[in-house]
Amino acid sequence: MNTFLGLSPFFWCITLIVAFSLSGLPIGLSMLGASVVYLMISGQDVGLAAEQIVQGLTNSYTLLAIPLFILASEIMNLGSLSARLLAWCNALVGRFRGGLGHVNVVSSLIFSGMSGSAIADVVGIGKLTMEMMTRNGRYTPAYAAAITAATAVIGPIIPPSIPLVLYALISDTSIGFLFAAGVVPGLIMTLVMMALNAALAHRRNFPVEPAVPVRELVPLTVRAIPALMMPVVLLGGIYSGVMTPTEAAAMAALYTLVISIVLYRSVTWAGLHGSLLNSGRQLASVGLLIAGAMVFNYVVAKEDLPKDVQAWMAGFQLSKEGFLLLVNILLLLLGALLEGGTVLLVVVPILIPAAQALGIDMVHFGLVVTVNLMIGLITPPYGLLLFVTASLAKTSIASMIKETAPFIAVLIAALFFITYVPDSVLWLPRLLGYKG
Repeated sequence: MNTFLGLSPFFWCITLIVAFSLSGLPIGLSMLGASVVYLMISGQDVGLAAEQIVQGLTNSYTLLAIPLFILASEIMNLGSLSARLLAWCNALVGRFRGGLGHVNVVSSLIFSGMSGSAIADVVGIGKLTMEMMTRNGRYTPAYAAAITAATAVIGPIIPPSIPLVLYALISDTSIGFLFAAGVVPGLIMTLVMMALNAALAHRRNFPVEPAVPVRELVPLTVRAIPALMMPVVLLGGIYSGVMTPTEAAAMAALYTLVISIVLYRSVTWAGLHGSLLNSGRQLASVGLLIAGAMVFNYVVAKEDLPKDVQAWMAGFQLSKEGFLLLVNILLLLLGALLEGGTVLLVVVPILIPAAQALGIDMVHFGLVVTVNLMIGLITPPYGLLLFVTASLAKTSIASMIKETAPFIAVLIAALFFITYVPDSVLWLPRLLGYKG
């Protein structure tokens, strides 16, 4: 094997990824640049980098779902869907002690059935709920930010889900069954956070909101129905066989645009132009990460790293349960330090062969991985949602971390239930025909 200064090409590849990342270069470019250096040192054609990107992007129809889901979530934030959903959630659960906290959780659950992105949840409906919670000093900005960030992690668990689309890409697993598998875990996460909010509400004597009269519930529901129907259209189309997940993503974007323009009349040309630009920026960021990961994964495959990891783990003679515990600990740590997409596209492909060798179901494994990475979004020191939400709520990171800790604890408890009770994940996919 060729070497440089007596060190292997793979050593230089990893060293350069770390060095480039620490210098502030985006992780996608870091992986791409380091992988090109690997090809040069190992004496391979540098054009292989472009070949891997082109083949990866053109051979995966699945990837088209990502820009379409991004566009749909941007249009939701542009139109009045978020406000109408929030008013309906407030009518349902706002009357209980700590009601606006419950509204925050339930609205995130419903919005998650449309956006597939935790960030979209925070900057969309999350921003509105924080404004409601902090108005007149009813809740502290730190608590409002903490519960908003915590509930946003439901977004990529309940279908549709951009991380699950990426997992389907690297594991060759059905997107439809992955989406179905996310429903029950998402509901479990919702319930534990509502239970925690209720306990904190009674302990801290959070305010009780005025009850919305029953007679107003019907018109509020009617106004919210078009938005509430989107998950039905999306998932109904997939599981009835009428649409592929990618076609469903296109339908989600079109449906959101039509109801925002025709029914709610809340979209201007300037606003739509801004949404398209924002979608393009987000897609460029995601696309760069995917491109870098595709080339780096070629390097990983060339080094036969997945087989080495599988052999190394076999030496410990781990059971399924032991392996999943190790994966949970590893991903929780990595999720707190690295961007979730990076872990998903770089680290998880290395773990998949070992999971398959142990007979772990790939749909179940996909949900375990995704829940881990979503919890990482709110875990210090580098949880992305902590910074985004603290900025929107105008509160300090330190005070927000203190309020977020109980939510992290209950979400980890939910994670371990999902991990060690696979039927909680696989029940619905099996009901829909999954044979795993």
